[in-house]
Amino acid sequence: MLDVRAVTKNFGRHTAVQDLSFTVRPGAVTGFLGPNGAGKSTTMRIAVGLTRPDSGRILINGLPYDRLAAPLHEAGVLLDARAVHPRRSAYQHLAVLATTHGIPLRRVDEVLGLVGLSGVAGRRPGGFSLGMSQRLGIAAALLGDPGVVILDEPVNGLDPEGIRWVRTLLRSLAAEGRTVFLSSHLMSEMEMTADRLIVIGRGRLVADVTMAELTAGHQSLEDAYFDLTRDYTLEGESHR
Repeated sequence: MLDVRAVTKNFGRHTAVQDLSFTVRPGAVTGFLGPNGAGKSTTMRIAVGLTRPDSGRILINGLPYDRLAAPLHEAGVLLDARAVHPRRSAYQHLAVLATTHGIPLRRVDEVLGLVGLSGVAGRRPGGFSLGMSQRLGIAAALLGDPGVVILDEPVNGLDPEGIRWVRTLLRSLAAEGRTVFLSSHLMSEMEMTADRLIVIGRGRLVADVTMAELTAGHQSLEDAYFDLTRDYTLEGESHR
């Protein structure tokens, strides 16, 4: 479970997140939506200890990320698919993570096969397309077989087949009782993937609802989202 408790984060005079609280529960895919600058990335970075909040806290299975005894076993994270060592192969990148976390190397082969990268395991990710980098990032997130999965824009750069694969993967992870939390700008894909939605605007919670509740009375998630967040966009920004 992922529990966000009264989190506030300021960068100078700019408030990125303000008194934000919500809970992401296991057994469902929870989407994280909001206009550009709403605070989604800051919230995810706070969740995994990369940014320190000014107040409040985010707990993963009851503990802050930096107090988890075995982080990769409890929380799998993808925030930046390009954040890999430029001189290591895809296999070596995962093998280093596995070795430092006491994960058997056979698991590296398993996740490479799961994400469809077995054939390029010996290549350096620096030459990967964005879609291939995303697959490697997902492999790293799943390496420890975690109960909580946090993914920022996981389908970015993927072709339609890859997008369908991610959709199926995330729904299967939730069906196994895991906590799945993802952000995406692809409304049509989020509509087909997510069970619940957390919507924020200007750092504050706007909605914490099921997909059915948000889309009731609207033709699509995009229309419902536009109506809900029209007052939270940055000046000069368009939803469309």
